[in-house]
Amino acid sequence: MPRVVFPYGKDFLAVDIPDARFAGELKSAMHDYDAKATQEEIVRAAIENPVGTSRLCEMAKGKNNIVIIASDHTRPVPSKVIAPLMLEEIRRGNPDAQITFLISTGCHRAMTEEELNEKFGEAIVKSERIFIHDCDDEEMLIDLGTLPSGGRLIVNKTAIEADLLIAEGFIEPHFFAGFSGGRKSVLPGIASRKTVLANHCAAFIENPCARNGILENNPIHIDMLHAARVARLDFIVNVVINAEKEAVYAVAGDCDLAHRQGVDFLCKQCKVQRIPSEIVITTNGGYPLDQNIYQAVKGMSTAEATVKEGGVIIMLAKSNDGHGGEAFYHTFREEKDLKKMMNRFLNTPAEETIIDQWQSQIFARLLMKARVIYISDAPDDMVKELHMIPAHSIEEAIEKADALLGHQSGKILAIPDGVSVIVL
Repeated sequence: MPRVVFPYGKDFLAVDIPDARFAGELKSAMHDYDAKATQEEIVRAAIENPVGTSRLCEMAKGKNNIVIIASDHTRPVPSKVIAPLMLEEIRRGNPDAQITFLISTGCHRAMTEEELNEKFGEAIVKSERIFIHDCDDEEMLIDLGTLPSGGRLIVNKTAIEADLLIAEGFIEPHFFAGFSGGRKSVLPGIASRKTVLANHCAAFIENPCARNGILENNPIHIDMLHAARVARLDFIVNVVINAEKEAVYAVAGDCDLAHRQGVDFLCKQCKVQRIPSEIVITTNGGYPLDQNIYQAVKGMSTAEATVKEGGVIIMLAKSNDGHGGEAFYHTFREEKDLKKMMNRFLNTPAEETIIDQWQSQIFARLLMKARVIYISDAPDDMVKELHMIPAHSIEEAIEKADALLGHQSGKILAIPDGVSVIVL
């Protein structure tokens, strides 16, 4: 009887699945990848051998105002490893440079001091300049023109006023941008709410190329890369991580060329063949990606790609921060007809996109294909208001799934980390 372990918050939940019901386990080879070097050695080697640019220490010479775009608390970037090496490389070329970390919150809430300390370590938080992006702070935003999609490109002034703009981040499959990392540091990372809404419009989310693992002809990616070029994102350091959130591969250099090298490496590790199943159990990879229900849609979208029509997705996400998006939450609490909801999204012009609409659109799409049983620490009433069925253990969830299907013989597929694989 196979025993499958699923990340849940900072811990794990496990279940024994009967042989007769076990459809298989879809797992990224990345979790078993042997890097044969420490995280520091991997990142340092990438910084010293950039793709498509000079070394960062050379680029920093003569640049007085250097800005490093850094991810926020919702992304498991090992910044304690990356940031000191970036600072060291910059100061090797320019010891007197003024360096600012700009936290790319996108439309998320600001980070707390505790979260900053956890991300960077207290030494960097105490000694370096850190500025947190606010997508609604008009005084700190500047309009840079029009995106390929027609939307306005409005981003944080701190980045645009830099003599040298660089970014750290990580690369993983992304449910509508194709992959995270690279150009995403600018859009949505440090963009205005208006710009993010235009880029995440219903027509783009509906586009068949706006899917996990796809960059070519992906309209969302095209806008994002354009934004990074216009904002002069000169250099990136991106990592690929394993299940322990440790860097096992790194790239540095040009925001497109280096990113694509990282994407190529990742694709060789994380593509898996779909196994159509009536029940699919998955997660959002544990902390920090499963802190709220909003983010958990990402893992659910992976299950969507392989669950049978009318089947059941069992989603494990601690969700200690609750729903994670007011507009997202109210959309589902106030509208019980998913088809009506979807039609409203699809008939909304890009310039009238509302906050969280993209997440709601993808969530509605998967709810129209399969029912979702949600294992979390979120209140049961909240889970129900978001059109899901609450459960508090995997065993209870399987019992509820069997009841929904009307039999106890449905094949069960396990995807331990739903945000780490691309289902073909």
